[in-house]
Amino acid sequence: MREYIEKEVHHLYYDYDENCARTSLKCLSHLFDFPLSEDVLSAATGMHGAGYYRAQCGLVEGTLMFIGLYGNEKGLGRDEIVKLCHDFAAEFERNFSSLRCRELRPGGFNPDDPPHLCESLSVKAIEFSCEFLRGRMI
Repeated sequence: MREYIEKEVHHLYYDYDENCARTSLKCLSHLFDFPLSEDVLSAATGMHGAGYYRAQCGLVEGTLMFIGLYGNEKGLGRDEIVKLCHDFAAEFERNFSSLRCRELRPGGFNPDDPPHLCESLSVKAIEFSCEFLRGRMI
């Protein structure tokens, strides 16, 4: 799983310039064999810290979207999905110390940052998300 995530994150970031939310959605889609529509991916276009506003991290947002979509497909009710989202956010924050892009991004944001500075964080976060989902939803 880790090898796939590392390769796919790098590919999506450098070959397609995808943001972290769309990248997490695409990786989870593949890992759970759950196709996503273009509408879902379009909805995640600005979900990378709220369009660079540095708010909630797109790695969190993408997974929360996936929990709703995949949970619905698996027959979970609204309350179950909401609880899973809450539990995911709490565990993510415990594990990574924040849900906010401006706090998670290595070194914050600087005009001279190299592209895709969050690549290693993305790999760790997507792996964490996958393990969370496998432990709770399958």
